[in-house]
Amino acid sequence: MKQTMDHKIRNKICTNQGFTLIEILVVMAIIAMLAVMVAPNLFNQQAGAMRDVALTEISTLQAALDIYRLDVGEYPDSLDGLMENDSDRASWNGPYLRRAVPKDPWDNDYVYESNGREFTLISYGADGASGGEDDDADIGL
Repeated sequence: MKQTMDHKIRNKICTNQGFTLIEILVVMAIIAMLAVMVAPNLFNQQAGAMRDVALTEISTLQAALDIYRLDVGEYPDSLDGLMENDSDRASWNGPYLRRAVPKDPWDNDYVYESNGREFTLISYGADGASGGEDDDADIGL
């Protein structure tokens, strides 16, 4: 009797190994639904991160421009003045950046305009053109 009982239990254990096709399909459907809900949020976060990088770089460039102005007495004509002495003044104490002037996160140049006393510094955003909305909006401080 005991052998018959052990044999039944052993057969039951051996037959319940693995997943059925229905179980696998249900799990795959759940994973697909989660991916559909999560993917758009990931792309929105990437766009926001790129805007944050642009704001941080603009802030760094503004600080370097202010130090340049303290040394030279006016803002440079271009951002290249932060790296090399384009003013030919002895008071230039640069370079004012550790590396070359960066491009914005979309690989476009930052737009810099100055009259010597004040300046504007912006990134045109993802589209690289003035104006725009959302990801294409101009970024500046």
